[in-house]
Amino acid sequence: MANAKMDRTVGSCSVTRERILDTAIGLFSTKGYAGATTREIARQAGVAEVTLFRHFASKEKLFEAVISHYSALPGLKSLLPKALELPYEEALNRMADLLLDTLIQLKDWIRIMHAEVLHSPDKLMGIFHSFLDEIFDFFASYFRELQKRGELRDFDPEMAARVFHSMFYCFFNMEELLGRKHHRATDRNKAVKEFVTLFIHGILARPWSFADGNV
Repeated sequence: MANAKMDRTVGSCSVTRERILDTAIGLFSTKGYAGATTREIARQAGVAEVTLFRHFASKEKLFEAVISHYSALPGLKSLLPKALELPYEEALNRMADLLLDTLIQLKDWIRIMHAEVLHSPDKLMGIFHSFLDEIFDFFASYFRELQKRGELRDFDPEMAARVFHSMFYCFFNMEELLGRKHHRATDRNKAVKEFVTLFIHGILARPWSFADGNV
């Protein structure tokens, strides 16, 4: 009986902590670290401010918890084995879609990083670049494996990963963070297919090499 009561208490604490984190990320995203108060976070989370401080010793600790909590990329990592079994173009389309879904899911977190990284470079730069490195490593691992199989030519897989990521990060930034979709909407499926095609085939009408001397 005592164990069941303890389990319920632990579960309730976990739910409360998640509710505080979910509320905090929204307020930090819209109001910034300085503008979001623990009183307002607690009120919107439906808890007393003293309860918030039981879970997080200070506003700074809450902010650090938000940054750490929402930086994981499990969905992206789990796609790699499946992607390696798909035709190349289809795999890139699937990975691009999942990357965009992931970025949209983390939109508030990314907005916070954009806004706050210059104010706390020592604290946030490492976290943000670790997040980017995980994405780069995912795509680089995919390109590297296809190179081992002889399906792709020799190139720097990490540079290719950064190029591929940059196309879709820019699209996400324009559409979601800067709100372009509300003024001049772009069909996402069409954009993904077009970007992938450009990545694979480039824009020249025929293959070109440096030996040609000119285009």
